[in-house]
Amino acid sequence: MSQLLSAFRYAALPQATQAFRREVRAFLRESFEPPSPQVRARSWMGFDAQFSRKLAARGWVGVTLPREYGGASMDAFSRFVLVEELLAAGAPVAAHWIADRQSGPLINKFGTDAQRRFYLPKICAGAAFFCIGMSEPNSGSDLASVGTRATRVEAGWRLNGRKIWTTNAHHCQYMIALVRSSGEPADRQKGLSQVIVDLTLPGVTVRPIRDLAGDAHFNEVFFDDVPLADDALIGREGDGWAQVNAELAFERSGPERIYSSIVLLEHWIACMRRGGQGGQHAETIGRLATHLATLRNMSIAVTTKLVAGESPIVEAALVKDIGTTFEQEIPTLVAAAIAADPAADVEADLLATVFYLAQVAPTFSLRGGTREILRGMIARGLGLR
Repeated sequence: MSQLLSAFRYAALPQATQAFRREVRAFLRESFEPPSPQVRARSWMGFDAQFSRKLAARGWVGVTLPREYGGASMDAFSRFVLVEELLAAGAPVAAHWIADRQSGPLINKFGTDAQRRFYLPKICAGAAFFCIGMSEPNSGSDLASVGTRATRVEAGWRLNGRKIWTTNAHHCQYMIALVRSSGEPADRQKGLSQVIVDLTLPGVTVRPIRDLAGDAHFNEVFFDDVPLADDALIGREGDGWAQVNAELAFERSGPERIYSSIVLLEHWIACMRRGGQGGQHAETIGRLATHLATLRNMSIAVTTKLVAGESPIVEAALVKDIGTTFEQEIPTLVAAAIAADPAADVEADLLATVFYLAQVAPTFSLRGGTREILRGMIARGLGLR
């Protein structure tokens, strides 16, 4: 337990990142016309290929990937700054998000030279977008029970199965899927592998799922005898469980696990100031600001471990669990503050933003691993189970 707690001692971004932060802010002022708050609140679910390519033209997609593949060879601290500024601005980042955050680094670490040469330049140019094929029906966050199967055939692999809650699959060219390449679901972690699936292949069907807010960023993806080449496999056959856990450390620890509701918080505070009501909610604002500062420090601490080449799986799970609780709390508290004064005039944009986030906030504790799964991991890390 002491080892886990020591991981979250005060951490700060290197001073050198401040110049990069100013550069990112200048780019956003010049290249991004902020839409309404309710649109900006969709930031990391907002798919805008053109904006992603503007970032790519600056070298800011695949920022941690090697220059030889079109990346910027920056460290995870610089990526933290870039992500933080994009989310704070409410910029639409979903097109390149997954490839930049985890698919590219995964291919760079575990892929073959041919895979790196083929996929990474496309990612860095904003020409190839990736989605994640992990969750399955009747499986949820229990990734070890996946049943989608890749079977060896003469020409490579034959893929059959189904994935669900696959974000932006209907917009992406590729999926990295966790599949069973040997054994049965009862074998749990044994026999799992990761494969790259070209979503234009015959036998792939993508069906969008529309949510309460009217958006359709989640999808079901069906694989019916999909032919995969031999080089679709990432890493070694059977190493999928170890690889996917390394990948999840990136997915669960970044600023996106803190800032999903930040546009609402910022806009609410601005509305309170304009209406001279800030003092009425000083305690709530102070509480949220304190929680944000603490969570940000925890996220930077995990980034420090990633920069050092570690795989802080348990620490990342803790950041994700506490961070999504914070993200869900913001629309609840803002809605309660508005309801406490029914006679007050409330800006339409504020109401629309609260309404949107109240609808989608329950998903925050599902994506990237459910709260129950994460707390099981944390308990094991603390030696409690």
